[in-house]
Amino acid sequence: MTTPRFSTEDVTVVFFLGGPGSGKGTQSANLVESYGFVHLSAGDLLRAEQERAGSQYGDMIREYIREGKIVPMEVTVALLSNAMADSLASAPPPAGTKARFLIDGFPRKLDQAVFFEATVCPSELVLFLDCPEDVMESRLLKRGETSGRADDNAESIRKRFKTFVETSMPVVEDFRAKDKVVEVKADTSVKEVYAKIKAGIEKRGIEAR
Repeated sequence: MTTPRFSTEDVTVVFFLGGPGSGKGTQSANLVESYGFVHLSAGDLLRAEQERAGSQYGDMIREYIREGKIVPMEVTVALLSNAMADSLASAPPPAGTKARFLIDGFPRKLDQAVFFEATVCPSELVLFLDCPEDVMESRLLKRGETSGRADDNAESIRKRFKTFVETSMPVVEDFRAKDKVVEVKADTSVKEVYAKIKAGIEKRGIEAR
């Protein structure tokens, strides 16, 4: 039987899911500021790893991302686990409080959730931004004008939507069945969406710091 690397007595993990362009990046910054979360983006960690000199995973990650496919979970979970350990070592939380991690864009599939909770840390809840596809597409195409990201183009965007619906929605459904989902409609202004997020997570006992 594997023991998770971190205990829920020391660490609070919130998974943050939503389709590409649903506003996770923007809302993550708000949550970090008000609630003291450490924001870990699975996508950012993977992108950084593929650029890191001497990375054993770089070429493989590049290939998976280009194809719009999901990188093997052992790689993503190892990167997240190590990032959590680095954060705890370099910036431990104030005495008497738990470290809070907001894990953005993960788990992308149900087996990733199971593997993460068994080996790294059980999660507190899933925060899910529900946003219509046409709203997400227009946001991403606008971002693509300046982002320089290779996957901010119409064809890649549609592939990413399809992948999200097929693989990530079962994660949301599973956590919903366990009453561990805070779901927020994300097609209004940033401010309105954030007000709904705050109300949802505070109802679950996560207070501002």
